[in-house]
Amino acid sequence: MEIVNVIGQIQGFSVLAAGLLISFAALGTAVGFGLLGGKFLEGVARQPELGPMLMMRMFIMAGLVDAFAAISIVMGLLLFFATNPFLAAVVNAARPAVV
Repeated sequence: MEIVNVIGQIQGFSVLAAGLLISFAALGTAVGFGLLGGKFLEGVARQPELGPMLMMRMFIMAGLVDAFAAISIVMGLLLFFATNPFLAAVVNAARPAVV
């Protein structure tokens, strides 16, 4: 009966970790895009002639910020939907040793 409790805790913590990965990735990306857009507008307001160059660099940075979120979301979804490696380790450790 104790192994059932351990499996339940591992599944619960895995779902919690997946939720935190996805939510913190979304929060970080939102803050990053907000700062990036604000600084871009400040730069264009100060020197309008540099607008195209600043826009190109802003899009490069936006891609990098978005890549971080995409990687984190994929890791969270893998932890949520794929076979849990932590659970497999517990099940293998709980099997009686065959002599």
